[in-house]
Amino acid sequence: MKNIEIRTATQDDAIHISILGKITFTETFGHLFKDPSDLQHYLETTFSVTKIDAGLRKMTAIFWLAFANGQPVGYAKLKLNSTTSFTHFKAVCQLQKIYVKKDFLSFKIGHKLQDQLLLKATELHYNYIWLSVLNSNERAIRFYKKNGFDIIGNHDFTIGKEHFDFFAMGKKLM
Repeated sequence: MKNIEIRTATQDDAIHISILGKITFTETFGHLFKDPSDLQHYLETTFSVTKIDAGLRKMTAIFWLAFANGQPVGYAKLKLNSTTSFTHFKAVCQLQKIYVKKDFLSFKIGHKLQDQLLLKATELHYNYIWLSVLNSNERAIRFYKKNGFDIIGNHDFTIGKEHFDFFAMGKKLM
C-alpha cells in the first residue's frame, strides 16, 4: 500500500495541477478525439499553468492535491456558489473535477478526494452539490451513484470538432 496524502492546494501547486490535468484528461478522454490538434489545444488552454494559477486565486474555487509516496497523482476542484438549472436548492456548489492518474485508481484516491471535497462543502453550509460526467463514462457514473449522486439532467459540450453528451448528477448535502 502506498502512503497517500491529501492536502489543500496552494499557489505553488499550479504546475502540479497543470501537469496532472493534462495527463489525467488525456488518459480519460484522449481516445475520443479524432483530431489530435483539438485535444492539444484544449489541454494547452484549459490546463495552462497561468489558467490554473488564476483558478487557485479565485475565492470561489478550492483545489486539493493527492500524493502517493510524495508524488502528485490526483487532484480535485470544488466550485462554490455554482447554481444550475437542474435544481431548486439555494446554497449550491459544484464538484468540478476529480482526476487521478490511471495507475493509482485502485488506491481509492478519488474517493478520498471526494470525501475532502464533500466535507468542505458541508462545513461551508452548502446544501446541494452537482457535477457533470460524460454519459459514456460508466466507471465514473457508477462511482458517483455509489456515493449518493443521482442523474438530474443532461447537457452537451463541444471541444473543437468533437461533441460530447454529459449527465448532470446531484446530491443533497444537508
